[in-house]
Amino acid sequence: MEHAIIKAACAIGAGICMGIGAIGPAIGEGNAVGKALEGMARQPESAGTLRTNMILGCAITETTGIYSLLISFLILFAVN
Repeated sequence: MEHAIIKAACAIGAGICMGIGAIGPAIGEGNAVGKALEGMARQPESAGTLRTNMILGCAITETTGIYSLLISFLILFAVN
């Protein structure tokens, strides 16, 4: 019975970790893309530079989500 409770708590903890860990990158990437598109609309000649910087920023922002996924997997599979 105790083992089942521990496994259930691990599953709930991993779900919460992934849920909270996905909110930050989603908000950050949405904000970055929105502002980049706004800048491209204002100055179309700088679209290439803005696009490159936006993609780089989104890649860096996404690492937070990947770290939370890694922690979720560790919680699920490393705890016995």
